[in-house]
Amino acid sequence: MDEQAGLPNLHFVLVHGSNPNTILTFDEYNAPLTRFLSNLPDKEKVILVGHGAGGLSLADAIHRFAKKIRMAIYVAANMLKHGADQDIKDHLKGLISASISVPYMDQGDPDVSEYGGVADLEYGMGLDQTPTSIIIKEEFQKRLLYHMSPKEDTILASMLLRPGPVRALKGARFEGGKDADSVPRIYIKTLHDQMLKPMKQEQMIKRWQPCQVLVLESDHSPFFSTPSLLLDLISKGAAASF
Repeated sequence: MDEQAGLPNLHFVLVHGSNPNTILTFDEYNAPLTRFLSNLPDKEKVILVGHGAGGLSLADAIHRFAKKIRMAIYVAANMLKHGADQDIKDHLKGLISASISVPYMDQGDPDVSEYGGVADLEYGMGLDQTPTSIIIKEEFQKRLLYHMSPKEDTILASMLLRPGPVRALKGARFEGGKDADSVPRIYIKTLHDQMLKPMKQEQMIKRWQPCQVLVLESDHSPFFSTPSLLLDLISKGAAASF
């Protein structure tokens, strides 16, 4: 992307490469990105791109490091100004309550209830505690994540898919950050998304309006289903920030 758009070199930050059952707080989950931005010289700025739950990492960074962020680009991502409010609770409920009864999330319509039990849960802190990690069952992965993507990509993606630290994500909350609204944000909607459905994306856009909304005729994984178009949108958006 940097060569095509004339942008500086790209840096990739792996947010949760550890065992998800040992990551119990959002601060732990987002620590790699926090360290990267903390060590970034004050005169340098970055463009952040987040997908899915990665949108929470962007929001956290915006609150903490607004002056170091040139732009934040959300790709079918959770764009929640204050973190785990009702939107993210509803989304996680859509995964969890399809598998078990979850009394601590008792409001909102789940996104994927129509499919039945779609997720496997792990209880790293014991069965009487909140689930610590979650993963989409193999038989539902293509339907929810990759239904418009090439077969060879979906096979590889399913092999590499790892559980997410649901307990940490559920606890994501951001306060303060007086400069948070000074960071330009672009939201890229995925119009055929079965995971984070367009209606849910639109709700988040209305609640925390970005400076621009772009659309893709894509499933939840445009980096597989429409990679060239996604790259074009990200490149143009990023170039406009300079």
